Amino acid sequence: MTRCTRRSGRRRTGTRRRSARRGPFAVLTVLTTLAGAALTGAAPASGASGAHAAAGTRVAPGVEYRDFDIPTPRGPAHAHVLEVNLRDPRVRLGLLHPGAVGARQTVSAMSDTAGAVAGVNGDFFNITETQHPGVEATGAPVGPAIASGRHLKAAVPNGQRFGPALPPGTTTEDVLGVGIDRRARLDRMALDGTIRTPSGRLPLRGLNQYALAEGSVGAFTSAWGQTSRVRATCGTDTDRGAPCSTDTYEVTVRHGRVVGRADTPGRGPIAEGTTVLVGREAGAQELRKLSPGDPVRVRHRLVAATSRVPYSFALGGYPLLRDGAPLSGLDDRVAAVRTSAGISADGKRLYLVALDGGPEFRAGLTIAEVAASLRALGADDGFSLDGGGSSTLAAREPGAPAVSVRNHPSGGAERPVPNGIAVFSRG
Repeated sequence: MTRCTRRSGRRRTGTRRRSARRGPFAVLTVLTTLAGAALTGAAPASGASGAHAAAGTRVAPGVEYRDFDIPTPRGPAHAHVLEVNLRDPRVRLGLLHPGAVGARQTVSAMSDTAGAVAGVNGDFFNITETQHPGVEATGAPVGPAIASGRHLKAAVPNGQRFGPALPPGTTTEDVLGVGIDRRARLDRMALDGTIRTPSGRLPLRGLNQYALAEGSVGAFTSAWGQTSRVRATCGTDTDRGAPCSTDTYEVTVRHGRVVGRADTPGRGPIAEGTTVLVGREAGAQELRKLSPGDPVRVRHRLVAATSRVPYSFALGGYPLLRDGAPLSGLDDRVAAVRTSAGISADGKRLYLVALDGGPEFRAGLTIAEVAASLRALGADDGFSLDGGGSSTLAAREPGAPAVSVRNHPSGGAERPVPNGIAVFSRG
């Protein structure tokens, strides 16, 4: 039987309550109540090495991998877990991404390119555009993203997201991130931005997003990549599949001056020092007032709702566990293959979990079961990431120069994704 023990440590500062320390038997009770059975150790999924038993193996200093079965009324789910110790100065987390917001790559390829020892897939994303024939799917993620302290993008409107329904009280602005204090935490990040023009100031309501709010103006920078920007003007704030707007306008600003205009959003790489402003409806009407040579200043940043510590990295998803308690209204009916992340009470230990998509385990877990599983591992806060065919956990074998995928993606092969969580370890 696998024991999931909780690590002790200092609590985070603030008003959060102190949870009682749980022993291994109390931890197992969580899943016993949930699934009618204890969390049990099991042979790894077929194709995995027997060395990766539930007891865990060291991937690198401060990083451990293990896998085990989670019994459910529908049959077993199989979890692949990375336990990351941020108290170890050799360990850090970062954002896996393919170098552009509007692009996708596999977790293993991004991990190897970044020099990470392990990684999991991240945010939900604009995977298809079947409701808008002829419009290119951007591959861009739903929520905010920060890489190495650089603010890459903001969140799309709630009604424009891909993925399962959000739990009550959560939004597309919710993030999991690590601050420059090396503590992981859950937060919410809103865009704060303005456009200064000769006729006054306009609110900036989008940054490198595949969907803009109705009547707004959004900015696209070199971080976006070369993907088409048309999708940003499709759908509405409440209906992702609504038709694309027929009232759009685009203005290109280079080094603070308007250098180009177009009636429809374009595509292609955006040079450093250049910002492309895309407007729809009322936003398009405001952009039409600008002429070549006009001075325009665009300012934008992501603002955290709770933490005053700057983030070194952050990505979107949605919370499902806070202060050791599951959020109200979590779905307890629909089970699926899922990826999730748990944070210890002191913010110094992470549990990155990807379920196996092999046929014998494909029943997966409900969101309520995921929350209970993260709590059983030792997490006080939990966060849901993209699942289904996206669920991927990759880690290096001891001494190996590259990562290998430890779970079986449900589609039979790795799905290219827009971002993920990278685990780095020196030594």
